[in-house]
Amino acid sequence: MAVAQDQRAAGPIGEITMERIERVRAAANRIRHHALNMGEVQGQGYVGQALGAADMLAAIYADQLRYRADDPEWEARDRFLLSTGHYAIGHYAALAEAGIIPVEELESYGSDDSRLPMSGMSTYTPGMEISGGSLGHGLSIAVGIALGLRRRAPSGEAGARVYNFLSDGELDEGSTWEAAMGAHHHQLGNLTAMVDINALQADGKTDTVLRTEPVTEKWQAFGWYTQRVDGNDVGALLAAFDNAAAQSTAVGRPSVILCDTKVGRGVPLLEEREKAHFMRIEEHEWQLCRKQLTAGSTGKAGR
Repeated sequence: MAVAQDQRAAGPIGEITMERIERVRAAANRIRHHALNMGEVQGQGYVGQALGAADMLAAIYADQLRYRADDPEWEARDRFLLSTGHYAIGHYAALAEAGIIPVEELESYGSDDSRLPMSGMSTYTPGMEISGGSLGHGLSIAVGIALGLRRRAPSGEAGARVYNFLSDGELDEGSTWEAAMGAHHHQLGNLTAMVDINALQADGKTDTVLRTEPVTEKWQAFGWYTQRVDGNDVGALLAAFDNAAAQSTAVGRPSVILCDTKVGRGVPLLEEREKAHFMRIEEHEWQLCRKQLTAGSTGKAGR
């Protein structure tokens, strides 16, 4: 588990060491195990998204984010905004990995009077900056926060950064593109967006609901520094974050990292589910899922 920190854990920009990669991979593996444990409490949920996005969340919390685990409201912290409130199960796992909430509390996920509701609520959960769920709002909020933090930072200092986690389904929302245009207009170099492109929405495959490709060219046309990577490749993620940091200035281009991911990543049984947006997992399958995840993380993957 990460210790309280008020400096980013990343190594020097451009130095993607095996130690750094393995540290993030290990965090992602624990996040996946936490997600399975939480999912079993309810027997269902957005487990597939949590597994698919675990590498992204681990890269943020184990390598990028400036925070203090014992003081989630620390004024100088970087802000991580989860637009996709239904991804909260993965975010809770990352918060536990970061030491912001106790690992033991994850057992209360989705239960009455829990601080960990099935959709993220900032009023309930330490470290949850916004209440997500109404897709298309997160980037607009991120733009406002990034603008406010920049104006409040001492002259000549970059100040805190804002990281906004979006889904490819959110790119269906016009408000997302208005916010993207606003971020470029205000030259919010302290803003980085991450888009989980898992090609799946509640109503079906993304390209059949509303085709957004060519998505890279669209973000570039909106003036953002744009990278597209395999979101389940930790080395590629860290390189993308380093590239974004290298070109970042307080007044400059906002950055976006487009991350292609696999729903259910690490658990072949769930990767192959046809209806994977909101999963119902049978009682006898949970332990099989854990075995597959453990086998994959130790290089002994099997079905």
